[in-house]
Amino acid sequence: MTVGILRSREGWHIDQLENALKGRGIEVVKFSITDLLLSIGGGAKISSGGIDLTRLDAIIVRIIPLGSMEQLMFRINALHRLENLGVRIINRPSAIEQTVDKSYTSHLLSDAGINTPETVVCERFDDAMAAFIRMGDVVVKPLSGSCGLGIARISDKDIAYRVFRTMEQSRFVYYIQKFVDCGGRSVRIFVINGKVTGAMTRTGSGWKANFSKQAAVAPREPSASQAKNALRAAKILGLDYAGVDFLVGDNGSEYVIEVNGIPGWKGLQKTTGVCIAEKIIDCVAYETIEAKQNSRSRAGGMPA
Repeated sequence: MTVGILRSREGWHIDQLENALKGRGIEVVKFSITDLLLSIGGGAKISSGGIDLTRLDAIIVRIIPLGSMEQLMFRINALHRLENLGVRIINRPSAIEQTVDKSYTSHLLSDAGINTPETVVCERFDDAMAAFIRMGDVVVKPLSGSCGLGIARISDKDIAYRVFRTMEQSRFVYYIQKFVDCGGRSVRIFVINGKVTGAMTRTGSGWKANFSKQAAVAPREPSASQAKNALRAAKILGLDYAGVDFLVGDNGSEYVIEVNGIPGWKGLQKTTGVCIAEKIIDCVAYETIEAKQNSRSRAGGMPA
């Protein structure tokens, strides 16, 4: 078996995955999505940096870099094409498409009855200001992003006016959520292959609680409702593995605020001792072998 790791640079997560794969005798190749080359006609060819990606059994996606609309369409469509050619993509491109847009994720979760904060998404300044005035205390987020970057809490009308006008000039979409007072704590539940693999509480010095922002972490036994909704969220979005983030309000209400389709796990592994990379590789190996068996069965051959 040969597994590719889609990454932009080397780092802790890449090392963890590479070591877990090599520890099982699995060949590893690493490549960048910005080096993609796709040929149509005369035989399908998708490569990156001279690596023929069609020969891989599976690809673990660790990043989809931001870019123009054309670049993002090309990158995701290349992953769809590889999947159509029989390469197992983890997480699937269709799942990444749904989770990279926080607005779409929120709508899908809400449609399924999973509690999320009150949210308004719009393009007009007047609509954004009306939402702020109604909610009074809001969190403004980029539609795509991670690690708590670019997120601002606004509770002053004049500041809202200035921020929203700046966003209007830059043609940003307003993604506005009602602030949930959770005492600077959030809960991250990690789901792999339909099971809760670990959970932790993150406590920040302010209102944000991200491990990347030096939040303190501690292992946690998730509540029954948190575990249930984390598993439901991952299934709804079609994710093989996911980081599902919860806030618990001062009235005890639980809210899913994000489902990360390319989650980090350094903090979770640090506090729980669970080797997350090994669990992900379990999923990769199982799903890839199962897919090959199904492919042989459809072709009329005998499963291996």
